[in-house]
Amino acid sequence: MSILPGATRQSFAGRDLRHRTLDRHSFKLCDFRGADLRGASLRGASFAGCDLRDADLRDTDLSYSSFSDVRTHDPEYGRTDVSGARWDGANLRGVRTERVIGWPDDL
Repeated sequence: MSILPGATRQSFAGRDLRHRTLDRHSFKLCDFRGADLRGASLRGASFAGCDLRDADLRDTDLSYSSFSDVRTHDPEYGRTDVSGARWDGANLRGVRTERVIGWPDDL
């Protein structure tokens, strides 16, 4: 499956994306619910208004990535949600977050 560097409103829900290199890709309003991203490289990637609920991000390199919402007319639409995501071993150095639902406070 080819993933373009600028994906908008695409569904990757439940997909096996293990060990993929998606550095500096931009994802806007994309669905990653339950996606397997173990060991993927997402350095400098941007997630705006994406749904990452229950995504497996173990051992994923997310260094210098950003997670944010998309400002729309509907306050419930376009928020980045990482509730239930698995983060064990993920590299989160330099990650920026703004208005993210379910961000792991204990990391």
